[in-house]
Amino acid sequence: MTKANSTIVIPVLLLGCGGVGRQLLHHIVSCRDLHSKRGLLLRVVGVCDSRSLLLVNDVISKGFEDAFLTEICRIKSSSTSSLSALLDRGHCQFFHDAEVTAKVLEVAGMLGRSTGLSVVDCSASSETMGILKQVIDLGCCVILANKKPLTCEIEDYDKLISNFRRIRFESTVGAGLPVIASVTRVVTSGDPIHRMVGSLSGTLGYVMSEVEDGKLLSEVVLAAKSLGYTEPDPRDDLSGMDVARKALILARLIGWRISMDDIQVESLYPEELGPNSMSTEDFIRTGLSSLDIDLQERVHAASSRGKVLRYVCIIEGSKCQVGLQELPKDSSLGRLRGSDNVVELYSRCYKNSPLVIQGAGAGNDTTAAGVLADIIDVQDLFQ
Repeated sequence: MTKANSTIVIPVLLLGCGGVGRQLLHHIVSCRDLHSKRGLLLRVVGVCDSRSLLLVNDVISKGFEDAFLTEICRIKSSSTSSLSALLDRGHCQFFHDAEVTAKVLEVAGMLGRSTGLSVVDCSASSETMGILKQVIDLGCCVILANKKPLTCEIEDYDKLISNFRRIRFESTVGAGLPVIASVTRVVTSGDPIHRMVGSLSGTLGYVMSEVEDGKLLSEVVLAAKSLGYTEPDPRDDLSGMDVARKALILARLIGWRISMDDIQVESLYPEELGPNSMSTEDFIRTGLSSLDIDLQERVHAASSRGKVLRYVCIIEGSKCQVGLQELPKDSSLGRLRGSDNVVELYSRCYKNSPLVIQGAGAGNDTTAAGVLADIIDVQDLFQ
């Protein structure tokens, strides 16, 4: 961060041009007037996709113009397009494959300690960890929407968060909801958290509330897929692994020294319907419908006991588990509808009446808004 004529300038380097990354660029452009009134200017100096990097010619004082950022979003909205398609527009440098990491680290060294360059990981890759550990050593701030760096081996996790004030990851759990901030505030106040329960998948929240209304799982998943709620292979959602990653992030945040292997995860499909045994097309065509009756029976059984079935994570005692649970209909989790997320947090101060965080917890727009808020929040370190 630098100050120019009383305006705080925040340089940003984006890793990942998928849905969240593109939406973040849209947010940066659309918020120019708002940020100007608050004395802020976000200067995007570089954008990476999985294989290449576009960098402004002068990273010290320039950023991509808004029209160029909009064009990046347009080009990358096609899955087959490369950032190299923008080379003929000028005003930028292009780096490919092995050159990318070296150049990102060079820019981090130039801007890190002097400006607080925000390196923003909106990818879905576990391979960004190497870069992230190095840029934080170079004085950069790290902003994550990508959960995988926070669910790696515990030694790498320790290294990444060794300077906790310069890393933000609100959007990794609950999209834009203030889950991470709330947990952090409670823990750092000396109020130990002894239990957390959460519905942390907008996709599975939508699926379970629709099935509760009498629809078949296969119908609901296909409808959710057509609406863009699920991953291209719905098993990525139905496996529960995305929820498990979020649970691991929360457990580590309250001080648990655990890994993914320590989490009990209930998948909504058996191993014989998994990716190693069946293609995505076959699963959608025949495998999905074979799950209908079992889930329908479990929903009816819960209802007969005055409860509802929800896919949740529970962090309590020495156990962290993810799966279907029967819950009271009148609880915050039982009342949950659609793709909303909710987290209940129990501590010494919130022993009998939990701290409840609830709201929209899915979608690129909400997630990107949370990332943008993190970028601005961390800039206070460099004023």
